[in-house]
Parts: sequence; structure tokens; C-alpha cells
Amino acid sequence: MTGKNRGVRGGGVGRHLIVEMFECDPIALDSIETIRTALLDSAVASNSTVVSFDFYRFKPHGVSGYVLVAESHISIHTWPEYGYAAIDVFTCGEHTDPWKGLDVLKDRLKAKKMTVLEIVRGVGIENYEGYWIPPEKRREEAVVATTP
Repeated sequence: MTGKNRGVRGGGVGRHLIVEMFECDPIALDSIETIRTALLDSAVASNSTVVSFDFYRFKPHGVSGYVLVAESHISIHTWPEYGYAAIDVFTCGEHTDPWKGLDVLKDRLKAKKMTVLEIVRGVGIENYEGYWIPPEKRREEAVVATTP
């Protein structure tokens, strides 16, 4: 999937991948540490900025969690007993690529089968002003905008 950087230049504010992973490694799906590391690495691979994260391991099995990124989120719910994971990878801005993040997750969970629905979010917004801007760039633009 790497290289499917379709961008959002044609409209919309971001890309949302709705992912079904099957025949995954049940040990990976039941490990909160594996899931946490995989989602955080996925955020980095997609060129997103991690803001916060939280994960929970259910008894007797299963993990749910999310990584909140400045550009949106990555979330997961696992069913180790079925080798199944339900995943969202949603990134905004042309600097991100959710497909690169998804590659990390597929590899770490050892998914043998996967289906992906890609939704371009915010297509109906008429006058979209731009994408998320890093704080250091915002300061530069604010100075330029206020200079007479």
C-alpha cells in the first residue's frame, strides 16, 4: 500500500481509512504493549503529530485504544479469539499519508487478509482555508499577516 499517497488536493480535508483485518496474530492482538507501539509507530509513519493516546486491555482478552494526532486519530478494537481487528486511520492535510500508517499496522498484527474503505472527508466544504499548520509555522504566518 505504500505509495498510494492520493492526497486531498482534489477536495476534502483528509482521508479516513476504515479497516477490517482478519487472520491476525492473536498474541499481538491481545498485547496492550504491541498494540500501543504499533499505533504510535503508525502515527509516525503517516507523518502525523501525536497529541495523546490511551489503551485498555479487556478480560479475558482484547485491546481497544486510540492515538489522537493533531491531524485526527488512529483507533483499534481487537478480538484475538477471532484473529480480527477493527481499525480507523484518519489523517488530515497533504503532509500526511494514512496508507503508510496502515502498512505498519498490517505488518505488526501480521494480518493475512484486509479490507479497506477509504473516505475523503469534508468534500462538501466550499472554501477550505488549508490544512493543519505546525505551531512554529503559525507564528511565522501570524507575524506576516499582522505586518503592515
